Amino acid sequence: MKIEQIYTGCLAQGAYYIVDKGEAAIIDPLREPKPYLDKLAAEGVKLKYIFETHFHADFVSGHVDLRQVTGADIVYGPGAECAFGCIAAQDGQVFKVGDLSIVALHTPGHTLESTTYLLRDAQGKDHCIFSGDTLFLGDVGRPDLAQKAANMTQYELAGLLYDSLYQKILPLSDDLLVYPAHGAGSACGKNMMKETVDTLGNQKKVNYALNQPNKESFVKAVTDGLTTPPGYFGMNVQMNKQGYAAFDQVLTQGLQPLSAAALEQVVEATGALVLDTRTADEFYKGFVPQSINIGLAGDFAPWVGALVVDVQQPIVLVTEPGQESEAITRLSRVGFDKVLGFLEGGFATWMQAGKPVDTIDRISVTDFAQQYQPNEDLVIDVRRAAEHAVEKLPSAQNKPLDLINEWVANIDPSTHFFLHCAGGYRSMIAASILQARGYRNFTEIAGGMNALVATGLSMNINACSLVKN
Repeated sequence: MKIEQIYTGCLAQGAYYIVDKGEAAIIDPLREPKPYLDKLAAEGVKLKYIFETHFHADFVSGHVDLRQVTGADIVYGPGAECAFGCIAAQDGQVFKVGDLSIVALHTPGHTLESTTYLLRDAQGKDHCIFSGDTLFLGDVGRPDLAQKAANMTQYELAGLLYDSLYQKILPLSDDLLVYPAHGAGSACGKNMMKETVDTLGNQKKVNYALNQPNKESFVKAVTDGLTTPPGYFGMNVQMNKQGYAAFDQVLTQGLQPLSAAALEQVVEATGALVLDTRTADEFYKGFVPQSINIGLAGDFAPWVGALVVDVQQPIVLVTEPGQESEAITRLSRVGFDKVLGFLEGGFATWMQAGKPVDTIDRISVTDFAQQYQPNEDLVIDVRRAAEHAVEKLPSAQNKPLDLINEWVANIDPSTHFFLHCAGGYRSMIAASILQARGYRNFTEIAGGMNALVATGLSMNINACSLVKN
């Protein structure tokens, strides 16, 4: 028996590869099929099942492509309906992979079809559960994503989740391993641990949701503090239900090299967004006017989804040379399949063509500390509200990046402001969006709050003033 967790940090997502006696199963695969196909070929095993714990909202699964290539059956939970055909497992149905048994435990609440897969070894002993978004480490799945599809409120779904956890999961053995679909950083939960595997017994001790005295308390605990889900989530659900273009087609389309003139023509003809994936340190010094910077080195795909939202938006890429395939792959994972090409040779090609170049007004934290007037200067902090609450600059207004499409129209273009986040990644995204929409009266702080602390500047929160150590 082999169980391999394939964890993708930029999505905080765990897929699982299971092999026994020449047969394999994959649980919650990512979009691109090649890594899984390579494993199957290297080990000489046949893929029998592709198990999906639910219709994912935060990423597009690779189930359709994998079935097309391997012929494996796609398995969802009870009541699931797929345009491409799938097995809608019955509660308690057993699937054999070699000498292993995989039992479908219907655990609705996150979604109605949500299913936890219990794996029993060749001797029939319970070994682990693949809990999807039903049970995370330190948390449980949010119950507000499937309200429309279920015709239920988040509180009703939370009640279903309580029943699933307390009736189906908690009675299982403490030594059972828990393999969740996501870890810390995912928008599918609010309190996840950084670990990616744990025992059920430890989760019974440390997971707040598994220690509630009654259903009413559980519902309140899991629904408190939920933020608005990213707008692209519903579109990913539909792609997972209805199917999508083959990944190889998406990659081939996106890998069309463009000259500077050709890029302009594509943008003019299609309304494509110019997405620059370079680091903030490179972007601010020069970029294609109107382009948006979301660095490939950070949480690239989730931020594209949260801010661009519409997966049908055409995109052309500006990347560091050689990073085009990685960018296209990550975009496809969240449903952005309409990449129409990339600037061949990177931004240097644009410069060499003599095209107009834009820049971001950026300041070092040292210069900022010398210029900043706490009672006069406006500061916009694009970190999350919880980060802002811990430490903040005087006169700072918290306007989280994920809500920029809501607050940007309320910015007074005549008032200068400083812009920062924790380390510069999010503030440069915000700066590029602001500038693309005509706002130029601002200065971005290089390195953000982390740099303020690292260079000997810290916050006296009680006095609410910037001090130099």
